[in-house]
Amino acid sequence: MLSVLIIGAIAVSVAIGYKTGYNTGLFAIVFAYVIGCFGLGMKTKEVIGLWPVSTMFVIFAVSLFYNFALVNGTLEKTARYLLYACRKFPGLLPFAIYLAAAVIAALGAGFFTVMAFMAPITLLICEEAKMDKLVGAVAVNCGALSGANFMTSGSGIIFRGLMDDAGFQESSFQNSSVIFAASVLFSLILIGLFRYVPKSNRSIGKGVSFEKPESFTDKQKTTLRLIISMILLVLIFPVLHIIMPGSDVISRINGRIDVGLAAVIFSVIALMLKLAPQKEVIAKVPWNTIIMICGVGMLIGVAIEAGTIDLLSSYASSSLPVWLIPIAFSVIGAVMSFFSSTLGVVCPALFPIVPALAAGTGINPLILFTCIVIGAQSSAISPFSSGGSLVLGSCGSEEERSRMFPRLLFLAVPCSVLASTVYNLVLSVLL
Repeated sequence: MLSVLIIGAIAVSVAIGYKTGYNTGLFAIVFAYVIGCFGLGMKTKEVIGLWPVSTMFVIFAVSLFYNFALVNGTLEKTARYLLYACRKFPGLLPFAIYLAAAVIAALGAGFFTVMAFMAPITLLICEEAKMDKLVGAVAVNCGALSGANFMTSGSGIIFRGLMDDAGFQESSFQNSSVIFAASVLFSLILIGLFRYVPKSNRSIGKGVSFEKPESFTDKQKTTLRLIISMILLVLIFPVLHIIMPGSDVISRINGRIDVGLAAVIFSVIALMLKLAPQKEVIAKVPWNTIIMICGVGMLIGVAIEAGTIDLLSSYASSSLPVWLIPIAFSVIGAVMSFFSSTLGVVCPALFPIVPALAAGTGINPLILFTCIVIGAQSSAISPFSSGGSLVLGSCGSEEERSRMFPRLLFLAVPCSVLASTVYNLVLSVLL
């Protein structure tokens, strides 16, 4: 009975958050307190202790560092240069938009930031290039999603943290690498379908003019050097550890390299170099996302204490054919993400189920993690979800917004979810 109550609390938190526009994490904290203390008899300090401090710190630290590049214009100018590089191949414009969004997201800007400043640019480019704006919306959304899945970027770091919490500390880096690669491949396939299947997209790029962006300023060049240096520092030792697992020196250093702490060091360097005003940089830390992820994390922690996660794992492993389980989780992730956040709700809710489910069915946990992410991100283009709502907000007029809404809802979402289901089915066979 208590498990049913907790599942209902998660659903109600998401529903209230969606209906009111208030942060889902706040409602999740309320339910965590009421159910934990008065239903399970937990002490208040135990409930408060479920707040995922490590996850919060990493999101805060990494976003703080990359906000320097956002505030001083480094990220936007990098995106414009990537688009300019496509001037000789206008027919590949959707893939250029994808590449620009993916690179900027992988450099640490994260999904929301990239969509916020790339979506308006993309829709303007579509108008000038005679390209269907739905194709542009899919391209920029896929780029922001898959780029953010990079191991040192926002989503990738959150995935690694959730997998660490689920007991996969030794393999979380490798797992997140596979998730990133799988999301890139899926994105390219999906963009290809939207680009080449409709006949109306055959004249893309005719008449478009590409203006060369201004050169990077000295501050922007320094910012790029710092970003590249941090990525190399955070990536090199995990990669060397995979190549040389028997080296004690590399293992020791790898165990002491933390992306959050490294980001704070680079933030201090950027601050001392005066690359951007401190007040603006701190103001852009995604507190709303942090509260959402950590609040839902507390409620999931209560669910683990109550045995709800084990109960769901047992039900799935005993009621579904083994081959169907990854696909089921892909579809569940897509349905949940239709109204909510992949990072804030879907992954914190589903990732904790994976260990017990994998142990009970023999399915490779990597398959389940990957199917959850790909499935959830396939419906992020929904106008009720983060990606689609940012696209709608970037439309130049109410008339354009009214035309885009049903196309996102009844064309982009079904095609993306169907494609992700087929893709995950093939993936589960290959992995």
